[in-house]
Amino acid sequence: MADTNATTSVPSERAADGTPRAEAPSRPGSSPGGASTGAAAAPVRAARVALVGDRSPNVTSHRRVPVLLEALAARDGLVLDAYWIPTEDAAAEPGAVRGFDAVWALPGSPYRSEAGALAAIRTAREEGIPFLGTCGGFQHTLLEYARHVCGLPDVAHAENDPGAEDLLIAPLACSLVGHEGVVALAPGSLAEAVLGSGRTVERYHCSYGPGDPAHLETLRRHGLRFSGTDEEGQARVVELPGHPFFLATLFQPELSGDEGRPHPFVRALARAAVERAATRVAAA
Repeated sequence: MADTNATTSVPSERAADGTPRAEAPSRPGSSPGGASTGAAAAPVRAARVALVGDRSPNVTSHRRVPVLLEALAARDGLVLDAYWIPTEDAAAEPGAVRGFDAVWALPGSPYRSEAGALAAIRTAREEGIPFLGTCGGFQHTLLEYARHVCGLPDVAHAENDPGAEDLLIAPLACSLVGHEGVVALAPGSLAEAVLGSGRTVERYHCSYGPGDPAHLETLRRHGLRFSGTDEEGQARVVELPGHPFFLATLFQPELSGDEGRPHPFVRALARAAVERAATRVAAA
């Protein structure tokens, strides 16, 4: 669900081919304007990241992306060359995210193209591209897996198809818009390893989530791991064992705490992207 309360505009820098590009991070050791700070520059490792979603100045998480990119570069030496891929573009161009070092399916649903969001997620899943899905990205991760792995082609998302009979993603009994809650992480899971703890408090901005428990059990039987739950036992984090990095959350880690300290899940995606980029360059 999109957050439509804020009005600050999002930078509109584009790549040479016209692809919307996230604001470029400054290199470590430089000020945002490019002047040297006098500090020794850390090694710069860059990776290309596809930001899948329909970019809007009214979505808080979207406005935070450039700040998070800057922090990853300044604090961790993880420089991400990030490009926005609108869902309609992902639908029109098969394999639109192929060749990127990571895919981040961002909040802001309903997406303009459900098919485009699913196509991007599927490419990341099938081709071993590091993937993070947040809020709407989490919802569509479940939808993609159910349709293409579990053989449930008719399951639907209530926000996209409210009249559907077989809802995998349904309206929540209580909206989580503006809500903050405890999430428990399964021992031995990727989520727990990344966070370094079995418990976290996270922020939400959504009114839709996993519905039919029978469908969730089908997803489990086909390999998905629900590794994070709220205090009522409802699924809030999912991951795919055997994939290099595949994690999705119903909460929005983009909204976590201090903008200058990216959430561990965001930092882990960046590290996975940089590692993939290094492998790609070494093999070239």
